[in-house]
Amino acid sequence: MKIALRIAVAIVAMTVSQGAGAQASAPLTREQVKAETRAAAKAGTLTPAGQGAPTARQPSTKSTKTRAQRKAETVEARKKGELRAAGDRQDYPQKTTSSVNRAQRKAETRQAVMSGQTVPAGQGPDAPTK
Repeated sequence: MKIALRIAVAIVAMTVSQGAGAQASAPLTREQVKAETRAAAKAGTLTPAGQGAPTARQPSTKSTKTRAQRKAETVEARKKGELRAAGDRQDYPQKTTSSVNRAQRKAETRQAVMSGQTVPAGQGPDAPTK
């Protein structure tokens, strides 16, 4: 009960203080709002759309290299063959070649099915139980 009363008092206090603050200042013109927005964008204090409440400004992550230096490094890496394809993973397993061709593999599978060495679909150890 005491918590509900405290919450109600806090809500009333916030509502009254917002109303008083809004009445004390004159409405801003369109040009003033635009100027404030430009200043906030320049200062980096704008919150991206859909991101909620404003957050503290992140430390600068500016590169220590110029664009020309980065481009030169990329061209050099391309010449050496060090560039990976876009979206390529480092831990992606290398392609392996099989010693058995497709016809042989199909024949082995068919023979395993005939001799009862395979487990029917849905009946393996990981199959759901009723």
